[in-house]
Amino acid sequence: MRDRVPVVVQGSGRRGRRAGLAGVLWAGAELIVTVGVVVLMLVVHQVWWTNRQAAAAAQEQVQALERAWGEGPVAGSGVGGGGGDEAGVGGGGGPGVGPEPSGPADSGAVSAATRPAARPAAGPSGLDRAYAVLRVPRLGLVVPVAQGVDKRAVLDKGYAGQYPGTAGPGAQGNFALAGHRNTHGEPFRYINRLRAGDELIVDMRGRRYTYVVGKILSETTERDTGVIAPVPRSVVKPDQGYSEPGAYITLTTCTPEYSSKYRLVVWGTLLKSS
Repeated sequence: MRDRVPVVVQGSGRRGRRAGLAGVLWAGAELIVTVGVVVLMLVVHQVWWTNRQAAAAAQEQVQALERAWGEGPVAGSGVGGGGGDEAGVGGGGGPGVGPEPSGPADSGAVSAATRPAARPAAGPSGLDRAYAVLRVPRLGLVVPVAQGVDKRAVLDKGYAGQYPGTAGPGAQGNFALAGHRNTHGEPFRYINRLRAGDELIVDMRGRRYTYVVGKILSETTERDTGVIAPVPRSVVKPDQGYSEPGAYITLTTCTPEYSSKYRLVVWGTLLKSS
């Protein structure tokens, strides 16, 4: 009987390793695609869906205020603008610059006939209560204004939020507002397009206060609380701002877009009240 010679099959182990590697790579690719789809859905929800929800709710609030004031809807009163970042100065959605305001201060510059109307009483139940409407004709923007700059209670609803402790509409001092530039209705997305002389109109029950844009600070830090002081002046860039008392309005939002690194500031002065 002849001895059997063992047969060695070359490459079988190598093919097995290749098959195993291919399986790992395929599984990894599937995981990457799945994660990418999930991330894309989250981005769509954050950038698109939250905008639709907040803008629609804010427009309904504007219409509710107008009905309550007995004025009826104003033509073209949809909430416009372009978002989510922290829109306030001072960090954490806004500075603690004072207690929640209970009403605008009277001033010798404001006669009894044009005295600013009282705002809703301060307190937890009033934090998300819109009491005024801001209109920016150049941008086609109409947005409700509420007290405070809390993200969940005010800004994420697509509202403009009034900084605690700042003056009321039409009053001496600084009526200072924050708003999102991206996501959640992004009402202040395009305030960088404003120019000196543009009107900023604030409506309250039976009152209208018309401000005109005077100065724009294109970039400052989130800690620059000087921009919302009674006489607004940057503490980061002291050459930017005002030096005399007056009736001011301030709009703040994040810059650049889709970032909360810096703040963009628009200042205006009261032109008239009616």
